[in-house]
Amino acid sequence: MSAEQRQQQRLDISRHAVRLFAEQGVAATSGEQIAQAAGVSERTFWRYFPHKESCVEPLLTKMVDAFCVVLRAWPPERELIDHLRDAYSPVLDTASDDDVDAVLAVVRLTHDEPALRAAYLVLRERAEHALADVLAERMGLPADSIDVRVRAAAASAVLRVATDDVARASANGITAEALNGHREHMATAVSQILGASTP
Repeated sequence: MSAEQRQQQRLDISRHAVRLFAEQGVAATSGEQIAQAAGVSERTFWRYFPHKESCVEPLLTKMVDAFCVVLRAWPPERELIDHLRDAYSPVLDTASDDDVDAVLAVVRLTHDEPALRAAYLVLRERAEHALADVLAERMGLPADSIDVRVRAAAASAVLRVATDDVARASANGITAEALNGHREHMATAVSQILGASTP
């Protein structure tokens, strides 16, 4: 199995895990149940995930990656707010509404499930490092400089708050209106933090 196939299998397991977590709660969901739902062996499941709560990471990573990809593609001659309005989506594959819904479902679950919240916060910390790398290149500064790290933390906080907001508003499924509002909030807030501070 190629690395791409393994990554896709992890993502598929993540989707099944989120559905089960949402239906019956994290405590009532076993690794065996998730493996059966995803059509993989328990051995495969535990090889991919050290604990069942870490199943949410592939979907949450898609959200963070989407934000970083858009920042990396920010044209030097363009205002950040306009670029984000046109290019940002909660996940990389905008054709997959199911993944948008699944990501937002994970975010909602983190508010009531402490174990998922812990996994979410660990990923958030890693996301700050990824954002710092993107911003460092843009700003022409080292990734560990205080200016870069503070702005990366602020951008990560904007992503968290805006995603929490759209997740709450989309409990019955994401709509085009909610997605457009989310994109506008992200564009405005992030451009205020980064736009005036980067060349």
